[in-house]
Amino acid sequence: MVHVYNCHPFASQQIVQVEQEPGLVCCGGGALFVVATGGCKVEAYSLDQEGCPLICRFATMGTVKSIRHSKIGDYLVTIEEKNSATYLRAYTNWRYQAEEKARVGVRLLGHLLRGASLRGGVQTEIIEIPLSERPVTVACCSVTGDLLVACENTLVLFTLRRQNQQNMSQNQQNLPLPNTQQSSSQTQGQTSSSNQNFSILDFERSIILHVPGIKPKQVALCAEYVAVQAELEVLVLKLESSFEPKEAEECLDTQKYDDVEDQSDFLFLPRNQELLGDRAKNCDISVSIEKTGLEDRGQYTLSYVLFRRFSPDFSQGCSVEDTQLHSLQLHPLFISNQSHEEPACVFCFFSLPNAGFLYSLKGGVELLSAYQYPEKVLEAVLTNHLLHVITKSAVQCFTVRCAAVAARIEDPYIDTTMKACPHSTLEVCALRMQLFIGLRSVCVYGRHVILLSAADTETQEETERITQRRSLELKDHTMLTGIFLAVGIDPTTTPALDSLLSRPFLTRKWTMSSPKETSTAGHGWNLYVVDTVSPITLYNEMVEYSQRYAETNPQSQSLQHLLGEAHLLLRASLLQTEPENMEGGFVQTDTQRSATTDRQELEEAFRENCAQLGDCFSRGSPKDCHLALPYYRMSGLSITEVMARNRPLPSSPHCYGPGFLFFLKHYLLEETEQSLSQEAADEMIDIFSQSEPSQLISVCASPSMIHLSPDRTLQILKHLEDTTGVSVPLTITMATMALRVDDMLQYTQLMDRHAEMLLVYGFIEESRLLLHGGGGGQHTHIRPTALARQLARSQPGLLVAAMVALHENNKVQLEQADCLFKELGCENCLQVDFWEAMLMASSQEAVIQEILFRVALVYIDRLTNSETHPKPSHTPPARRSLKSAEDLINSCSHYGALYPWLTVLCPVHMSSAQHQDALHKLQSLLCGPSLSVGSVVPLLERLSDETLWGFSLHLLCATRREQYGSSIEKLLDRCPQAIIAYANHQLQDKNMALWWQKLLPELCNRTRAAMDNSILLAALKETLVVVAMEMSPAEFLELIPDDGTAAYFVPHLLACSQRHLMT
Repeated sequence: MVHVYNCHPFASQQIVQVEQEPGLVCCGGGALFVVATGGCKVEAYSLDQEGCPLICRFATMGTVKSIRHSKIGDYLVTIEEKNSATYLRAYTNWRYQAEEKARVGVRLLGHLLRGASLRGGVQTEIIEIPLSERPVTVACCSVTGDLLVACENTLVLFTLRRQNQQNMSQNQQNLPLPNTQQSSSQTQGQTSSSNQNFSILDFERSIILHVPGIKPKQVALCAEYVAVQAELEVLVLKLESSFEPKEAEECLDTQKYDDVEDQSDFLFLPRNQELLGDRAKNCDISVSIEKTGLEDRGQYTLSYVLFRRFSPDFSQGCSVEDTQLHSLQLHPLFISNQSHEEPACVFCFFSLPNAGFLYSLKGGVELLSAYQYPEKVLEAVLTNHLLHVITKSAVQCFTVRCAAVAARIEDPYIDTTMKACPHSTLEVCALRMQLFIGLRSVCVYGRHVILLSAADTETQEETERITQRRSLELKDHTMLTGIFLAVGIDPTTTPALDSLLSRPFLTRKWTMSSPKETSTAGHGWNLYVVDTVSPITLYNEMVEYSQRYAETNPQSQSLQHLLGEAHLLLRASLLQTEPENMEGGFVQTDTQRSATTDRQELEEAFRENCAQLGDCFSRGSPKDCHLALPYYRMSGLSITEVMARNRPLPSSPHCYGPGFLFFLKHYLLEETEQSLSQEAADEMIDIFSQSEPSQLISVCASPSMIHLSPDRTLQILKHLEDTTGVSVPLTITMATMALRVDDMLQYTQLMDRHAEMLLVYGFIEESRLLLHGGGGGQHTHIRPTALARQLARSQPGLLVAAMVALHENNKVQLEQADCLFKELGCENCLQVDFWEAMLMASSQEAVIQEILFRVALVYIDRLTNSETHPKPSHTPPARRSLKSAEDLINSCSHYGALYPWLTVLCPVHMSSAQHQDALHKLQSLLCGPSLSVGSVVPLLERLSDETLWGFSLHLLCATRREQYGSSIEKLLDRCPQAIIAYANHQLQDKNMALWWQKLLPELCNRTRAAMDNSILLAALKETLVVVAMEMSPAEFLELIPDDGTAAYFVPHLLACSQRHLMT
């Protein structure tokens, strides 16, 4: 479907003062090139100056049949005829023909001028490009300046090179041509003395593509894409060069095409076919590559991109001429955040007389738009903003979707809640027609549309074509009539057969001659330059036009569509890296001065358009209501401004659009520093109490609503509770409002309604009742609410449990929880309680190891501070931890039961309860299975081992590291009464041998030195009991020392022998 809007895209027009009737026209580089009908002269007119004055004129070497301009290199290429021969020529430095007695050099491709011709300075050059076949059509690449020539069954690619004069005498090194163009300041007043270091353009024949299955009528070239158009077929290829030599098949396909010219007795009708991407290789057209470059520049790979074939529609009796393709174009689009070396997007356009087709090629082939024309179109030209088409009597503009594709490449946040853009499949629209008489051709440069018109006079070629066609029709009619008579059927007696034979489409000769040229005897011709309005002007007209829809039906699809068209029009302008009339390097000074102002005006209009689209979608259907959010965000409007634009009409005072409510909910969910005034916050409460009362809890919890009226809101919440019933989040919200008005009695009553576990579930459902900033990422600043501060004072256990639940439900991260407790001033108490609770609840190994290290560090700090800075007796005791060491041992697997020898080593003494609690918790961690001892040992260096509790910690670490030998020695030195308890617990199983290998020798030596030490004697006795139980009599006998004390060991040896006999 094509929408039609009465917006005028044209601003003014002027007639170019051409002396002779134009036959061919083209434009580029700020110039209009005109070739007179049947003439051998090219005239160039300036499009950048009022009245289009003549720049220069120069003669060609033959009758020009086709002419193209390349903006890269600023050269012209022509197909010329002379003496029944066809030539391909390129004209470089043509602007120097504006000088009197300008020099002209003629040379062959690759043969640069030398000697006197070179020393004369810059001059116009005519480059003869020899070909083995007759050229049919040419195309220039707007990105690289390369030249593509189509012959009968081949495509020849010529690479544009720039040769520097100072290197010409040394070598023929070719340098890549940069994507810049010659400045217009070079057009006049330059002499040979000022051009001693100029560059000369040349071409290098690169490759030849053999396409025997298609007869080119038009070709296009853009970057690495090659497009070929026949009468009813379009083929797009991608040609890539690789500098790494590799073996590759040069022929992409086997010969699948059967030449219909050899089947003279049959009539072949093509079928409609569309093959996109990889499927395009399944077409019946083979392509092979022939390299012709003199230098080895690597391998070329060719891939199929797009194939489209049309079948003539004879249902209305039309001929092939009425269904022939035309206006093939490959259009690049550059965006501001990419270099000019490669376009961000490449589009392919081609047209039938009644329909046009626009495809996007990069990033996946996609049909963007199909244009249905109201009448037969002769030619069409695609630009960034509009598609210009001409019929015999009018020129019309259609909108395009190039900006929608480019916007999604430039900005990855398109189609999110942050930004939006109308989709590329949005239906196109046609703008107002401009009537002309006898239009023949169209071309576009920047905002200039050049139109050639001539009166409807029958040319000699048309007469010959009509005569030839009638002759073919008569021949076909006679042949088919003879066939029917031969089988006994008289077509004249059968009306259906007679009607069939009267149609002119049965000839297999579907080709038509070249495009029309105006007769030399013609009259009434004109060459117009029609200027389109600026994008901002057309945008303003579209906005004005949209007001009639807004007044009659603000929710109409036509209003959304028209505003979307205006949006894409502005996007296309903002995406450009430079104004269109800077194309070719010929920049107007006025444009340079006003570029910044124009962009600011475009950006302001863009924000205005986003606001209008936001209004449209805020009141629209629920299907697209989510688009109000990104458009309002791009508009830059504040929340109060959006609310003012969406106040309901007096006829429906309680009706708010779904898109508006969607926007408000997302705004309130955001963690923003912007807070609403009391008036705006109260209005927000009213909006949701009328439209979506179930969202009131989330609205009240938003940080933006900090200034709402708590008394008024509390009454609304009570009414909601009476309507919907009691719920935990609603009760907590009401308690928050009561807290804000300092009604502690009501606050306590509300909080006592539910058990603590139910309150925790309520905080999980709406975490912003406790904290603000939790959803903004790891580094977002966390702010506790007034309720969180109150809980820290009155119900710390509930606060800790709620924070653990929020962490385990991914509502808050560990670092954010730490920030919350620091904001509350509880980093030394509640924060540690939170960590201990996390060890009981969490199952994430990384989190567990992090917290284990943190709590170990806290316990060590507490022990260090209590040792170095003991509190005076009059100091009030610090707040007790929520969980004691015994609680943690009983409820958390990461805290292990204290080893029995620790009780002997460190009995309960007169130290503070906090010191004892920290010691037992740290000892329990070291006795547990989870704490990495290696990470704790460096921290324990801060603790002295002079005290028994400090020594116990160091001994625990050494034992966990299986340093039993040194541990036994240290323990015997410091606390021998604990050695048996230590050995009974630690020296078991695989370590049992240490009883007699380490402990027994140590006790013997120490007892011998201190015979009166009862503790050592008791330990020795206990050790001998264990050794006697574990060893055989022979092994035990070997352990008895030979120092005369054997009698002491005899009873134990006897016990060992008796046990051995019993077993």
